[in-house]
Amino acid sequence: MQFLEGIREKFYRLVKDRHLSGEEEIQVVSARPLTPEEAIGRPERQDFPLLKGKEVMLQAAFAGAVGQAYTDMPGNYQGTLKEVLALPLRNNYERAIFIAALNAVMRHLKLVDKTIHCRDQEPGRCAARLVEYVRERFGNPRIAFIGLQPAMVASLAGHFPIRVTDLDPDNVGQRKNGIIIEDARHTAEIIEWSDLILATGTTAVNDTLPGIVGRKPVVFYGVTISGIARLAGYEQYCSFGH
Repeated sequence: MQFLEGIREKFYRLVKDRHLSGEEEIQVVSARPLTPEEAIGRPERQDFPLLKGKEVMLQAAFAGAVGQAYTDMPGNYQGTLKEVLALPLRNNYERAIFIAALNAVMRHLKLVDKTIHCRDQEPGRCAARLVEYVRERFGNPRIAFIGLQPAMVASLAGHFPIRVTDLDPDNVGQRKNGIIIEDARHTAEIIEWSDLILATGTTAVNDTLPGIVGRKPVVFYGVTISGIARLAGYEQYCSFGH
């Protein structure tokens, strides 16, 4: 929570600096969960978390701009920008609303340009391109992959030493592309083993992000992290976000 309080302060200052403060009490943020097809279309693979129903894409709209965030606690929301800035951030629902709204506001301000999830064939293409991205940026690292994304793990597993953790008990202990998915309790050990951390931006929603940063190079993948990455200076990989 301390991390997100810092983001909240930066978000608040951004609203003031960009002269949105006079509209805080009238500018409405609305949010709703998307269906899997709305969020990801019809990708080649059927094992993406969005298609399994464990996680949902929450979409927020602000002044005609859209921002998204993954969550396992979806719900509808409507409130003013002032109310969003005052959310207690007690659970994954409130944090997802806050982060999706942050992405929408920063999209409106033209500070980020990837706030909408890729669709159809794009997730597969994104996963394939990730191998080249990692090799160019980091050489041949041992990768700690935080938050199973099956297409990305499948692409990386053939090229790099990799260990994967996930919070979904249905995934833990399963073998995916020759890689055993490990319980998130092993995250600290796996980070110690690694040279590079690739982590889902959903760690910001479930409040596990602070335990990931600060020890090894980190790249966050996906659209959820877009606004936070810009405000906190994190590296983001999102080749086909819209």
